[in-house]
Amino acid sequence: MTSDSVGTDAELATCVFTMVAMGVYEALGVRRVINACGIYSDLGGSVLSPRAWAAAAEANATWAAMDELLDRSGERLAALCGCEAARVVPGASAGIALSIAACIARGDGAVSEALPACDAVVLVQRAFSASYVYARCATLAGARIEWVDDVAASLSGAVAVLHPAHLDDHGAPLDSFRDAAAAAGVPVVVDAAFAIEAFGHWATAGDIACFSAKYFGGPNAGGFVAGRAGPVADVAALDFTGYESGPWRHFGRAFKLDRATVAATVAAFEAFDPAAWRTRCAALAAELAARCARLPGAVAAQAEFTLDERLLAAPGNAVVLRGAAGLVPALAAGDPSVRALAIDGDLVLCLDVLENVDELACAVERVWELAH
Repeated sequence: MTSDSVGTDAELATCVFTMVAMGVYEALGVRRVINACGIYSDLGGSVLSPRAWAAAAEANATWAAMDELLDRSGERLAALCGCEAARVVPGASAGIALSIAACIARGDGAVSEALPACDAVVLVQRAFSASYVYARCATLAGARIEWVDDVAASLSGAVAVLHPAHLDDHGAPLDSFRDAAAAAGVPVVVDAAFAIEAFGHWATAGDIACFSAKYFGGPNAGGFVAGRAGPVADVAALDFTGYESGPWRHFGRAFKLDRATVAATVAAFEAFDPAAWRTRCAALAAELAARCARLPGAVAAQAEFTLDERLLAAPGNAVVLRGAAGLVPALAAGDPSVRALAIDGDLVLCLDVLENVDELACAVERVWELAH
């Protein structure tokens, strides 16, 4: 070790000590956020469950062959979902890109290496065109989106159908064209990122479904695909494993994973209890609604803010302050910064990721007093 490297190591040690002593955000000059928006990638996803955090730490401390880890973890996830096969991927969006790539390549290494250079069409219902922003993920594999009115009548020449589970009742349901797609040999890829209470249904509804770990207490950069053995095997055939040791430079290299993310994703899924999570969020929302209702002139109500961003008039995980959307900038400008939602002129506070409401309630009370 040279004297220069000693100096560098000393500087690094000082930097690490400073960050631990001050707090990582403070040391970087970043404000802490009170997240009253919910589970958003722009705010770093969710909170790792204790089981996921412990699994990540254990995996971080030792090594495993990634191909073996992905194979065995996939078997565990498939058993939990009641489907033929599964594989951890870095999030639902990556899952869509990898699944569409797998539908194009069908296990052919030369085709996988050439991607995104291809001439491939993926069908998506026109009924979803105004609201389904994640269709773009299919184009990462080189496919062209074709918006169609009738999936069953448009299957000729397509490599896949992309179907958002959360919009199943906004167009023709998957059940209405599944048999036609199967007869034509066109796989159905399901975007099931928000389907936290119907994993088993969507894992078997089409050919391959894409799930996001951030919605069940896993890493923001985690998720998995699940479904029939053939399509999942085609995903495995072109993912990042083997890129440096195999004969093909596969499309999936950019979507690589670390062992801690794989372990945390599986552990979070094993531990996730959607009913308990909803009950906890609703209890916090009821507590916050009661505090907000005591603000002078405030009209507060408990509501349900869904993962696909619909606000429902039912007691649930959120609090609505009527006519108070104008407070959103003031809340965000504080330190800590409170991130909340403005919907139709109302202030919406979502409790999906918070453990208590005290700090949030105090911030709202302070900004309300200043504004009134």
